[in-house]
Amino acid sequence: MDPTTLLVLASASPRRKDLLAQLGLRFTVTAADIDETPTAGEIARNYVQRLAEEKSRTVAARHPDAWVLAADTTVALGSELLGKPRHAAEARDMLGRLSGRTHEVFTGIAVAGRARASQVVRTQVTFRALSPEEIAWYADTGEPLDKAGAYAIQGKGGFLVASIEGSPTNVIGLPLGETLALLQEAGLPLPWKKVDPT
Repeated sequence: MDPTTLLVLASASPRRKDLLAQLGLRFTVTAADIDETPTAGEIARNYVQRLAEEKSRTVAARHPDAWVLAADTTVALGSELLGKPRHAAEARDMLGRLSGRTHEVFTGIAVAGRARASQVVRTQVTFRALSPEEIAWYADTGEPLDKAGAYAIQGKGGFLVASIEGSPTNVIGLPLGETLALLQEAGLPLPWKKVDPT
């Protein structure tokens, strides 16, 4: 069996699926259903690492012979974690707080199953100063509703961003360079590596 078919993405995120597929990796998708509530006082870095590791272990229990990749992303404004807004009003509030300021995007990535490894990637994002009209328009597009921090840099929300320091794909939900390095460390044959058929 081709070892590259033994990669499982433990995420229902269409953005992570698209990013991974762009690299030519062959994989299946099995979402992990876990409680994503932060613990009291939990900082962003620890939060995303804990969730990514828990997701990877949960799915690896069903696929013990596979490399199981999981990820979790959150937006941090100072010590505050900004998750996915539940409605347009909450999205407007988040966007208003991010306007004209620099925030951090943290993604935890974890591999379980055949091997176990994890890492946290941080990117700094600075927003333009946004007018109330811009915020209201974007919130009403519906795009922010399933995005941490209430924006999608790869979509209409790209206009909100003034600058990025770090991995752009981290802000979308899967830092590709770091993910490939983690998978390689875990022993997964990458597309450009020749696999010995024996």
